[in-house]
Amino acid sequence: MTDYYEFLQISPNADMDTVHRVYRFLAARFHPDNPSSGNAEQFRMLKTAYDILSDHERRAEYDAKRRRESPQPFSTTIDFMDTLDGELNRRLAVLAVLYHRRRANAMSPEVSLSEIEERMGFPRDYLDFTLWYLQKKGYIAKADNAQFTLTAEGVDFVEKNRVDIPTLQRMLTSGSSVASGAAGAGPWPLRDRRGGASDRIVLPSSMDGGFDRRMGKPDRRVGAPDTRVFKTERRVGTRDRRDGPRDRRVKPSEPGPVN
Repeated sequence: MTDYYEFLQISPNADMDTVHRVYRFLAARFHPDNPSSGNAEQFRMLKTAYDILSDHERRAEYDAKRRRESPQPFSTTIDFMDTLDGELNRRLAVLAVLYHRRRANAMSPEVSLSEIEERMGFPRDYLDFTLWYLQKKGYIAKADNAQFTLTAEGVDFVEKNRVDIPTLQRMLTSGSSVASGAAGAGPWPLRDRRGGASDRIVLPSSMDGGFDRRMGKPDRRVGAPDTRVFKTERRVGTRDRRDGPRDRRVKPSEPGPVN
């Protein structure tokens, strides 16, 4: 089911004026006559979204169907409140939400804070530190409209580590069954809200402050001669010009008389 609220980047509680305003803005962007950003397919989807959300009856029917098919928030299975593990889980959940948007809608990858809050099922008041940290690491960026996007560094991190972090993998692929795997699966056991064991999210060292970019790389100096030792002494084997100097003032003796 296409999420038209997500496509328009508006809240499901947006009033009709907001729907009209966003539609006019995006229509100018996606109209095929726009030489820089025109997109006929996106424009057709925009028209469909507007026709549904601008009609009260059709919107009510769409909202009811959307609620039935919407996945459960991450917080129903993932613990976001634990002292340390909860914070690590929040970071990965934010990255998962932004990665999904970036892949699904590359033309409009921005995600509002209210949508992040809704998808995580977690109040935004607890996300200030999480969002600050991810911005400082360069994994996410905040646009002028106060919406968030995943950066290229964030994409690299998610795609590099999704296989090694089972919970992140499930958030990216199944959504509604974030922690439905076998108990104790993976090397990071963590108790979730159901009291069972899920996957403890331990961020790789690339998300820690002490990450050393040189780790795992061969030392180019290994096997190379130490130029500070074994230097060839240039004077070895050469005649010291100071040894045995001839005194230019000493003349050879005169030959004796010949008898």
